[in-house]
Amino acid sequence: RRQKLLPPGKSLYRALLDSVMLSDENVKFHIIHEENKVPLQVEVCKIEGNIFRLKIDEASPLRARYKVTDVLIKEPTTQRLFISQKEAGNLVLSSVNEDYKVQITANPFQVELQSKGETVLSMNANGLLYFEHLRAPPSDSRKPPAENKEAASDSSKEKQEDLGHWQEKFGHFLDIKAHGPSSVGMDFTLHGFKHVYGIPQHAESLLLKNTSDGDAYRLYNLDIFGYKIHNKIGIYGSVPLLLAHKPNRTSGIFWLNSSETLVDISTKAVAEHKPPRSAAETAKQRAEPLTDVRWMSESGIIDVFLLMGPTAFDIFKQFAQLTGTQALPPLFSLGYHQCRWNYEDEQDVKAVDAGFDEHSIPYDVIWLDIEHTDGKRYFTWDKKKFQNPKKMQELLRKKKRKLVVIVDPHVKVDPTYTLYSQAKDKGYFVKDRNGQDFEGICWPGSSCYLDFTNPEVRKWYADQFAFNTYKGSTNVLFVWNDMNEPSVFRGAELTMQKDAVHYNNWEHREVHNLYGFYQQMATAEGLIRRSSGKERPFVLTRSFFAGSQKYGAVWTGDNKAEWGYLKISIPMLLTISMAGISFCGADVGGFIGDPEPELLVRWYQAGAYQPFFRGHSNIKSKRREPWLFGEKNTQIIREAIRERYVLLPYLYTLFYRAHRAAEPVMRPLWVEFPGKMETFGVENEYMLGNALLVHPVTEQEAKAVSVLLPGSEEIWYDFRKFKRVEDPGTLKIPVTLENIPVFQRGGTVIPLKTTAGKSTEWMLEISYELHVALDTEACAIGELYLDDGHSFQYLHKKQFLYQKFTFHKNILSSRRTDESGQYHTTCVVERVIVLGFGQHPTFVTASSKGKKEKKVVFTYDMKTSALTLENLALRLDTDWTICIN
Repeated sequence: RRQKLLPPGKSLYRALLDSVMLSDENVKFHIIHEENKVPLQVEVCKIEGNIFRLKIDEASPLRARYKVTDVLIKEPTTQRLFISQKEAGNLVLSSVNEDYKVQITANPFQVELQSKGETVLSMNANGLLYFEHLRAPPSDSRKPPAENKEAASDSSKEKQEDLGHWQEKFGHFLDIKAHGPSSVGMDFTLHGFKHVYGIPQHAESLLLKNTSDGDAYRLYNLDIFGYKIHNKIGIYGSVPLLLAHKPNRTSGIFWLNSSETLVDISTKAVAEHKPPRSAAETAKQRAEPLTDVRWMSESGIIDVFLLMGPTAFDIFKQFAQLTGTQALPPLFSLGYHQCRWNYEDEQDVKAVDAGFDEHSIPYDVIWLDIEHTDGKRYFTWDKKKFQNPKKMQELLRKKKRKLVVIVDPHVKVDPTYTLYSQAKDKGYFVKDRNGQDFEGICWPGSSCYLDFTNPEVRKWYADQFAFNTYKGSTNVLFVWNDMNEPSVFRGAELTMQKDAVHYNNWEHREVHNLYGFYQQMATAEGLIRRSSGKERPFVLTRSFFAGSQKYGAVWTGDNKAEWGYLKISIPMLLTISMAGISFCGADVGGFIGDPEPELLVRWYQAGAYQPFFRGHSNIKSKRREPWLFGEKNTQIIREAIRERYVLLPYLYTLFYRAHRAAEPVMRPLWVEFPGKMETFGVENEYMLGNALLVHPVTEQEAKAVSVLLPGSEEIWYDFRKFKRVEDPGTLKIPVTLENIPVFQRGGTVIPLKTTAGKSTEWMLEISYELHVALDTEACAIGELYLDDGHSFQYLHKKQFLYQKFTFHKNILSSRRTDESGQYHTTCVVERVIVLGFGQHPTFVTASSKGKKEKKVVFTYDMKTSALTLENLALRLDTDWTICIN
């Protein structure tokens, strides 16, 4: 509130350029506020890979201010900056390669980032740099402290209270601010940009909207049951990363702050940022778009990373260089997950599992919600309903399936519950402002909350997953962290009070958005540790922050069984994907309410082509296993799920790319077609990798959908019928309930399995087929990544196979992409379908390393121009060539 009172204008901050100090790591100098005279220290550094970092903190604070730890994977490697120009009131810093320059203006203080002479980004151009220095409480000094202009010129205690300096009321809650006001903020101007994206999580459109006439985007993790659509309130997770895109450049701003944060966005057109040479030129000057982004955080310091791209894929790599890449998921977790609140007992689990086999529907994991525990005590089992959990898991193991159980962060207050009594004795709970264990109401009733910000607590928590500690657990059991915003029933905004106290005496306000991040980190560590570091974990979390991708998957929380929620799930997942978290999904069918059969079918069809694929429903919803809606709908859902399973080799390869190269699995069209303006706002379709374009049907009783197939120089093929689409652009495509439009892009090769099995593990020996879609040059390339699907041996022992497929001059070849890969498989490529092959071949031959050439059986479809090569039996782990004559 106080910060929002500061209007744009000339900043009252001035840089003291005579205080500049250069070192190998950074450039430091002081800035001072003209009225309150409190000096701040500015630190600028260049990080390798086109990243700049700007930090602002008090030069000599009353006490240390909170700085986010554990999100960055390491302290970034910096490159020396040197002074390339210094004159009165101006300082220019250059990096070694001279491509980028940082221009610092002293009065008013401003920073401009230039690339090859073009201003890409400026800071404090609107004078909205805001920094509340720490001060002694009013009662501690005889006279009131001199207030800075931003906070309010009137420094009377009443005025301070009115603006919530030392305490604030929220309904009947009182937030006591032990350390007083500490808000920080800054404005950034993005030159030439009018399309901005990112800052999940909101139930909002892909393109971020102007907030000048309404609410700012809020980043504050909250449990909002059945959240409203098209709302800027923060929901379960927060990633303070914003991307800006124009045809020739993508830039990013990563604001590293875990306290409540607001982001204001304003896009406008202004005269171009170049001095005109003549009056005629002034008249001709184009109006160039420009976007102002203002970040405002409740506390902490200013620590911002400017990701200079220049492409979207560069931004993804830069962000991953800082916060890590997506963990490589175990293969089973890319299958279908069946969940509800709640499967009643062992018998229910057995019956649902059998139902999938009876109806020939593949699935990998069945889930248990809170009712499986003994009175909502996590790490326990209801003794009546789950008398023999190990036996139940053995049954699932025999079926080559897995179990996921829920483990929430709140702990039931009960001295006879070991988890509670141990944590209490060790002092592992978050405290209230008076130093007592913070108590709130959650599912078990009165609960305490583990302090995951404490490394000792995380280690202890990880140990709870050991097989001999977590009784009844086996190595087919994996974990779901829910309610970890944290959710506190009857709390202010249903969360923990901001004045609760964490490890090292930090208030909850400082670390709020990190709480779920830390729980997932500890859980993933626990699952790794229980297998002595051998097996990959699977952990789904509801609350997340930048870097959560390192620990598992996220989902979009408590959505509703309504068409609008199916529709908004696409931009929500695209936004989360762009923020580094590739493993994301939405509850298929909608968590709240009862979907009509058509909506459920459409949701399965969409979910099958999204990274995390789980059906989930609320305790009050009717049962909705996929076979309960009549034979016709069962058949369509079965087909959608089977399509997913057949596509797994491609999907797993995409996850490897996300893990190794930070490429999002699911991506907006503009990322693949950065120069095509018509793609910049598209949010009803998306790319899965670079090869598939997916257009879910999100309208009731749709008979046709309008699909954009971008790029006049691109060729697109119907993914199922193999026919080339005439005249790309915006097309009206007729649809039936049977499936949704999916297209393969010319120039790509997609690896698939020839058929689906009962679960991913049943499919290990199933042979492969390749869909080779030719581009205008009659060429195509693609990849296949393969390993054992569950261990870390791909990392530690090079147990992986990475093949590249190339089609060029009528020759299809398979070659090792990474020679260091040692993985061996007996699997073969059985079939190849070449899409867009111009004419009927006379003969086709195949040859493998060390084997003699053999003739290949083929069929050619004149109608679709698809050439099918059969009975190939070419081993995946050897190089081979197919020649078409």
